[in-house]
Amino acid sequence: MAGGRWAAGLALGWGCCLLLCCAAASKLEVSMPAVVEVESGGTARIECNFYIPGNDSYTYINWFYIDHRNNRVRLCHITGSEILEENVDYKGRLSVGEDKALSISRVTVLDARTFVCQVGAGSHGEGENRTELRVYKVPEAPEITANPGGISVQSSDIPQIAQCVSRNSFPHPNITWHKNGEKLQPEDKMVKIPTTLTRESSGLYTVSSTLFAHVTREDRNSLYYCTVHYWLRGQIRTVESQRVNVTVFYPAEHVKLQVMPSSALVKEGDDIKLVCEADGNPAPVFSFYKRELENSWQDLTSLADTNSGVLNLHGVNKSSSGLYRCQTLDLDDMRQMEKDVELVVNYIEGIRVKMEPSSPLQEGDSVRLSCDAHSPVALDYQWRDEKGRKVAEGNQLFLSNLTFETSSNFSCKVIAPSVPGLERSKQVAVAVQGKPRIVAISSPLYVRQDEVVNLTCKAIAFPRPSVHWNVNGTAHEYVENQHIASNLTVRVNHDLLRAGAMCRVSNALGVSEKHIQLLDQKTPESKGVIIVAIIVCILVVAVLGSVIYFLHKKGKISCGRAGKQDITKPEARKDKIVVEVKSDKLSEEAGLLQGANGEKRSAAHQSEKYIDLRN
Repeated sequence: MAGGRWAAGLALGWGCCLLLCCAAASKLEVSMPAVVEVESGGTARIECNFYIPGNDSYTYINWFYIDHRNNRVRLCHITGSEILEENVDYKGRLSVGEDKALSISRVTVLDARTFVCQVGAGSHGEGENRTELRVYKVPEAPEITANPGGISVQSSDIPQIAQCVSRNSFPHPNITWHKNGEKLQPEDKMVKIPTTLTRESSGLYTVSSTLFAHVTREDRNSLYYCTVHYWLRGQIRTVESQRVNVTVFYPAEHVKLQVMPSSALVKEGDDIKLVCEADGNPAPVFSFYKRELENSWQDLTSLADTNSGVLNLHGVNKSSSGLYRCQTLDLDDMRQMEKDVELVVNYIEGIRVKMEPSSPLQEGDSVRLSCDAHSPVALDYQWRDEKGRKVAEGNQLFLSNLTFETSSNFSCKVIAPSVPGLERSKQVAVAVQGKPRIVAISSPLYVRQDEVVNLTCKAIAFPRPSVHWNVNGTAHEYVENQHIASNLTVRVNHDLLRAGAMCRVSNALGVSEKHIQLLDQKTPESKGVIIVAIIVCILVVAVLGSVIYFLHKKGKISCGRAGKQDITKPEARKDKIVVEVKSDKLSEEAGLLQGANGEKRSAAHQSEKYIDLRN
């Protein structure tokens, strides 16, 4: 029973389905895409697909668009192979393909409409469908302009922060605002974002959005920007503007006054700056003062730059130390603030050098030098000689066994290690007294008759001595430290050559004198003759030795007792060789032999020698 009812219901369902399918198949159908999107300036292609029962042919095809009054406006009429365009607005931009699709070239935003395709097929009636043509234009990069005048945190009205403009887009976009990456929302009495929409003659849209918001001092570093949101092919796209910062005006809350460089390192003679800074914007007006008495302040504003808050102090000294004050005045609310700083100028003064004993010093004595100075910081002491060489450290210097050479100018150098560059020096003269001591003379001095010569005498003493000569001439004196040198220019005569010269140096403590011996110098011609004679003798002996050595090698000369011959009476024979050596300068050789052997020989013994060279 139940199975029969189920079979009957199934048969009824299949029958209804078959009836509906047949009805649908016997009806003219037109299919079109619901939406077609195209960029402005491109070509839009709108397809029109249709089904005619029995595969019959269409009779006509009409293309329409719906205007802003919702009226149909026919674009073209198609019968067979004939196409009739009826709208002048699209003239030259329409084309129909073989598949009866409508193409519109050089699309503008005014073409954003609904298009209808109507198909007629005789006894099958007519059918139609429609497509919405959407035209889009990507907006240009947004332009953002910040408030050029600045914004005060004390403003009672909501101030304008910036304006953002998006141009030439379709359809119109939306604009949002952001601060430091966070989206801003309209908020009563705090944030306002009015927007203006303008449609240009080209059909494109320009959107302008303005941001109004209160600011705080923390917004002095905030970055604002706008974002443009637009549709493209069914998706939302975005483009951001540049980041901008606005000038924020706010009163100062803190004032800082400092010494540049650090007050701990300031020393006498430095150029320093007192720099006053306030955290308000714009900067307040600065004034500077220095405390003189308990409740008295000296106005230094005329020496300062009141706009930048800098007070320059050149070549500071001990009196520059003290308490300084910077005072600020905010011109918006006339509020005053102030800050003090203590300036400490480091110095060294009152350098004293004491010498013990203070009585005049003699050679061999000892002396102790002591150095002392005053400063607000710890001091080190060094002793240096007149050439700048360090000889000792500490505030005392002990010198023993003094001599004239020890006499010098010593300096006590006082240094403040904690203050780089702070140092002072004071000199003291250690003078050793005594009678003069002659340290150098030009003796002996070889001279020639009538020659002009310089006689030199150098001495050391303190007090400064005077130099006298016992001969007449032109004297020149030179003084260096404890030394005195005298150069006497004289012409040599017989008396000067015989007696010499005497240098006499004296001061209040005594006299010293020394004799300068002058020796007669031989002429260069006689020296040359002696030198030539010596050279000739050496050459002759060398030749003679060579001959003897040669004959001995040849066996012509025998050695031993048998070889002794009497050379006092030579005998002329054919088988002997006699070598005779004579000198042309008998007198000179005689002098040389005398000087060498200490005895005199006759000219005959010196001028003629015979050597028997027999076999």
